[in-house]
Amino acid sequence: MNARRSGHRTTRVGLNLTPMIDVVFQLLIYFLLATNFALGEQVFRMDLPDRGGSTRLDDPFDIPEEPLRIRVVSLEPDGERLSVTLPSQYPRQDDLTDLERFLSENRSGESIGLFLSDHPIQIVPTPDTRWEHVVDVFNAVIRAGYRSVHFSDPEP
Repeated sequence: MNARRSGHRTTRVGLNLTPMIDVVFQLLIYFLLATNFALGEQVFRMDLPDRGGSTRLDDPFDIPEEPLRIRVVSLEPDGERLSVTLPSQYPRQDDLTDLERFLSENRSGESIGLFLSDHPIQIVPTPDTRWEHVVDVFNAVIRAGYRSVHFSDPEP
């Protein structure tokens, strides 16, 4: 009987965890390298609910939403060329494609930009600006992805 037991050996079944640990470490390294942590390090406007108190404190993080004023001028008497002017803190735009590119690149959404897609944009023509130039600027702003576009009364 002893001879039979020594001839029949039981083998232990074990679980080799080395390949699983290797895969976990490779996934950890992949996600650490593929994650970009710098995108969320900016100030974002937060729409917080009003608490309904009788005294309203000014929010120190409130960013005023001044409308972006785009001034439109027809340059020649026949009105073939137009000039588009943004406020002085923004770069000069030579034509409608430059304006559309600037607005698209600075729209918040897929990238971090200066303006949200519902940021108010005000188109300000001069009294002698042709209506088609105002409509062209409006179309460029809409193509750039903005939804809150308004027309202002003509200003000299």
